[in-house]
Amino acid sequence: MKITITKTANPKAKPTSELGFGKIFTDHMFIMDWTDGEGWHDARIVPFENLSIHPASTVLHYGSEIFEGLKAYRRKDGKVQLFRPIENIRRMNNSAERLCLPEIPEEDAMEALLTFVKCEEDWTPSAEGTSLYLRPFMFGNDETLGVHSVKHATFIIIASPVGSYYKEGINPVRIMIESDDVRAVRGGTGYAKCGGNYAASNRAGKKAEDKGYSQVLWLDGVERKYIEEVGAMNVMFKINGEVVTPALTGSILPGITRKSCIEILKKEGYKVSERLLSVEELSNAMADGTLEEAWGCGTAAVVSPIGELCYKDKVYIVNGGKIGEVTQHLYDTLTGIQWGKIEDTFGWTKNLD
Repeated sequence: MKITITKTANPKAKPTSELGFGKIFTDHMFIMDWTDGEGWHDARIVPFENLSIHPASTVLHYGSEIFEGLKAYRRKDGKVQLFRPIENIRRMNNSAERLCLPEIPEEDAMEALLTFVKCEEDWTPSAEGTSLYLRPFMFGNDETLGVHSVKHATFIIIASPVGSYYKEGINPVRIMIESDDVRAVRGGTGYAKCGGNYAASNRAGKKAEDKGYSQVLWLDGVERKYIEEVGAMNVMFKINGEVVTPALTGSILPGITRKSCIEILKKEGYKVSERLLSVEELSNAMADGTLEEAWGCGTAAVVSPIGELCYKDKVYIVNGGKIGEVTQHLYDTLTGIQWGKIEDTFGWTKNLD
């Protein structure tokens, strides 16, 4: 794939203060267009700037959009590596198929990603707990108000040097179980990473925020009884020695960090179950003390311990409000692999060279 590169004439100063999450952007972005009958074309890296789209663009009216999130990490030796990028590429193509957007050949997507990260390599921070967050996204941009399959689409990658996703960092967060609104239903777009899923979650998220909680924990959209996922993460629980995470039934995002946690735990001999977990079972485990640990897992936060759960205004403290042994172990193992501090025996990392 031919990628043209146009470097900015006005490079930005690299940030020196606290990064936050997704507030600072690098000098360039990758763009590639798709046209029905022609396929993908005009792959290019250009200076970061605002986009210009037609007011009738498909994405503005019908939400024809998908995205991904992954990170580049600065290792101790100064080199930069990515964590399981092929998984993000494959998940993005699954999302594209669900929303009737064009899929990108895996080898082309990988080349685009690696070329772009190499271009922005100097933006990858080296401070403890920091990384370069990568946001590939795609949207339909037909210039018509008719509802039909997309004939024109644009694929873009932008990047942002980031610190911790939650202000609490690795300290336990407070989560509210939502019993009214639902995030997704089976047969819908729950397994796809698309903007509509997140927009629909904002009302409950605002309600949780007003009560002092970091995120919402969703129940299933049909019976309103089974645990699904947290707003920005998958979720796992250690109940009476067993690690339980909701099964991927079609309404839950198949998280790459989730998959990695399961593979690590199974390799180390833990009992891991991917199954239906009712809020009643979880409530009973919280009440009788058999809920030993709870944590969320996702690219942005990696692993985030849950110290408090609230369901129908009843508050439960998990593990004394402290990070649990398994949670800490998963965080240390994943971040150790991601930053190159420990050996990657799984073959998950991808170097730029």
